[in-house]
Amino acid sequence: MSAGADGSGGPEVAARSGEGSPGEDGFVPSALGTREHWDAVYERELRTFQEYGDTGEVWFGEESMNRLIRWMQKRKVPLDASVLDIGTGNGVFLVELAKFGFSNITGIDYSPSAIQLSGIITEKEGLSNIKLKVEDFLNLSTQLSGFHICIDKGTFDAISLNPDNAIEKRKQYVKSLSRVLKVKGFFLITSCNWTKEELLNEFSEGFELFEELPTPKFSFGGRSGNSVAALVFQKM
Repeated sequence: MSAGADGSGGPEVAARSGEGSPGEDGFVPSALGTREHWDAVYERELRTFQEYGDTGEVWFGEESMNRLIRWMQKRKVPLDASVLDIGTGNGVFLVELAKFGFSNITGIDYSPSAIQLSGIITEKEGLSNIKLKVEDFLNLSTQLSGFHICIDKGTFDAISLNPDNAIEKRKQYVKSLSRVLKVKGFFLITSCNWTKEELLNEFSEGFELFEELPTPKFSFGGRSGNSVAALVFQKM
């Protein structure tokens, strides 16, 4: 799944306004929340990589990856801690984690083309210890569980735009997260659609805020704010 770069407000995913009628949560349902959209995106990115070697977008920009890795290093997360990248897309973040020495990392995506692209990219980088699986996070297989760290950069945003009962899908997301994450494990989420306060409400059941990560600020009309929210939750 995808999202915009830091400071951009997430042009591909943010949809609080625009055409269409917003749902109960204020989001306008969008094709960006559907599997068909992301299958088409990654089929195109796979062809582009095969033809030109272009890995595609770095979701939320490279700084978003560095921000999360800096936090993991600051917290002295062991390099063998189990890490799950939810909606891994092209797998570029997994590559960065591996380069920093993390050795027990898994990426999942419900798009087979995304996982195929991730596999080609990680193989090109000479990284054989990254696990990749085609998985729908809202309908998990029994094998996924016991992770110390779960990371989301745009997947929850995309789910929030699903035209088919997005509210229930968000609730299922929280249930799936609770299932795969260890007690006292950490969930790192980056979002361009949700504010800190809204995310606190969405993940209020079974999780508590551990830390807010600094993100770029913007000023408009004499007011300032953050274009992206980046929070660390801990499972209770």
